[in-house]
Amino acid sequence: MADILFRGGDVVDGTGSDRVRADVLVDDGRITRVAAPGTVADARIVVDVPRGHVVAPGFIDMHAHSDLGLLTAPGHVPKITQGVTTEVLGQDGLSYAPVTDETLAVIRRQISGWNGNPTDLDITWRSVAEYLDRLDRGITPNAAYLVPQGTLRYLAVGADQRPATAAEVDQMRELVAQGMSEGAVGMSSGLTYTPGMYADTGELRALCEVVAEFGGFYAPHTRSYGKNALGAYREMIDLSRETGCALHLTHATMNFGENKGRAGEFLDMVDAAIADGCDITLDTYPYLPGATTLSALLPSWAMSGGPDAALGRLDDPDVRRRITDDVNRYGSDGCHGVTVEWETIQLSGVANADLDRYVGKTVLDIATEEGRAPVDVFFDVLQRDALSTTILQHVGHEENVRAIMVHPHHMGGSDAILVGERPHPRAWGTFPRYLGHYVRDEGLMSLEDCVHHLTGRPSARLGLTDRGLVREGHAADLVVFDPATVRDTATFDHPKQQAVGIAHVLVNGSFAVRDGVPTGTLAGRSLRRTSHGRTS
Repeated sequence: MADILFRGGDVVDGTGSDRVRADVLVDDGRITRVAAPGTVADARIVVDVPRGHVVAPGFIDMHAHSDLGLLTAPGHVPKITQGVTTEVLGQDGLSYAPVTDETLAVIRRQISGWNGNPTDLDITWRSVAEYLDRLDRGITPNAAYLVPQGTLRYLAVGADQRPATAAEVDQMRELVAQGMSEGAVGMSSGLTYTPGMYADTGELRALCEVVAEFGGFYAPHTRSYGKNALGAYREMIDLSRETGCALHLTHATMNFGENKGRAGEFLDMVDAAIADGCDITLDTYPYLPGATTLSALLPSWAMSGGPDAALGRLDDPDVRRRITDDVNRYGSDGCHGVTVEWETIQLSGVANADLDRYVGKTVLDIATEEGRAPVDVFFDVLQRDALSTTILQHVGHEENVRAIMVHPHHMGGSDAILVGERPHPRAWGTFPRYLGHYVRDEGLMSLEDCVHHLTGRPSARLGLTDRGLVREGHAADLVVFDPATVRDTATFDHPKQQAVGIAHVLVNGSFAVRDGVPTGTLAGRSLRRTSHGRTS
């Protein structure tokens, strides 16, 4: 007898095709039959899906920051309760493999605002393969990995702001090749984060050539989403043209005042490149604010040398004056080339408990309450929290978000930071928000089209030949939800709230959520690139 039968639901199969009422049979981790209602034999577990409820492929989060969270909280409640069954890790050019003992210590500190820095987690891996092996010891969703370019620069060049030598570029190329051969699906960059932002276009080109040889894709956080955002996108598109490397523009937004209403210009650029033969996709989250670390607002020169060097500079009055000019007068490259608007910078998490009272407030709020200049609050929090503070940055535009999410090469990516007391609500609500707010309430796209954005399309980008669709023979990564009630409940004031309307989630044929309750079952595994452009 088969394991599970979902009987009588509306199957939205992930291709964009119209829904069809059908039975879905699951056995031994696979979908074994998709057939007309009442034609499938019984199973060990029978779930009668209410009329009008949907059986869809599990959602694929193309931009996740769960690199350590999958290990420290393997039940992964924020994501699995959204219906996410696969995540793509190693984002924004900074992650935990490949590393040496020395670089690992620096990276753990630098991105503690993204992943925390848990003292009880013994990080024994050093290579991409070893990290993927560690995931295979028990995680809830599946996970794919991108080789992080900034981490490679730490290994080959160090933390200094300078061009890489030819020998260092060759070393980074070898590291990319090793990571790809060990199962990575591509490479990421964080070109407003140190040290990745110190790479010039030629250095990036040399690395993208290697990614292209393996059939992977390049996922850059570009040099700006503010001033000259179009130029930053053009640099990435030109890299794709020149190297033949597939390009995935991650959290593809047009933010800050100067880009209000300009999404069409960006999409025209993308469409022209696609028409010329470039392989380009993109992802976004369905919210206006972004999220990052407070230290990301510092100019790149102030971060040269790594976290300790940056903290040391903050004690120098002359350096403080120079930073103040960059963030208040000229536009810091860490803040996308625009001057920092302190009323848009809201603290979302701190490592130092003495700063808890600041969480949820903007830098301007704190400055006004305490009779200080905002930039002095900025310096004070950076120092007292050792650069670990996370923030929300309220700089998005609804018309841009809507225009980009309906593009035919668009996919969903939460960009979710899970740590902190008041993280961005996208950590708990991204995928239900697409289905509830933008599909049902706003009618921005059909349900079938939206599910294609969140499942079949990202599966194709990842080279997954047996996931992302409700199809016989495919892995049983499935989500069952009510399109009439599915919605996000996470808010900016109360972000850690489980979505509603999602009844069941299967990962590799096992219930990760049953009747709306997480089961804690660790059925996920690493998804590794196995051949040119193919992943399993």
